[in-house]
Amino acid sequence: MSIDVNNESGTEVDEQAILDIARYALARMRIHPLSELSVIVVDADAMEQLHIQWMDLPGPTDVMSFPMDELRPPSKDDDEPPQGLLGDIVLCPEVAKKQGEDAPTQHSMDEELQLLTVHGVLHLLGYDHEEPDEKAEMFGLQAAIVDGWRAEKGLTGPSPAPTVS
Repeated sequence: MSIDVNNESGTEVDEQAILDIARYALARMRIHPLSELSVIVVDADAMEQLHIQWMDLPGPTDVMSFPMDELRPPSKDDDEPPQGLLGDIVLCPEVAKKQGEDAPTQHSMDEELQLLTVHGVLHLLGYDHEEPDEKAEMFGLQAAIVDGWRAEKGLTGPSPAPTVS
């Protein structure tokens, strides 16, 4: 799996954890090991510009996903998952920090960025949360991936509750 993490935000973030959880999420979703993903960490001003340009919404947001080859998890009958370029995930640590502080189970900015990375991966794979049933599926899968990664890493305490909207 080729995953690039590029921190352009000026904020110190745990890039290794972002890389690790992205790799874990993609493996769990059975994405081809030669597929490519880019994660870019930006400041609030850059995120706001992207949010306005692509969503026509004001202010910065926590995560945005830009799919490329529209890869999807293989069905259970597929022997070999397709290979390709997944796309880009853009994260904003300033928004993540605030969301982590405001969450019912307060958590760190880095924990929020890990959650947002999984959220972004799922969006790249075609998951959405516009409808209640889609939201239940996506957020359930997101929690299972984050919990599985945290357990594998031996991290204790409750996993961050979903704070993405």
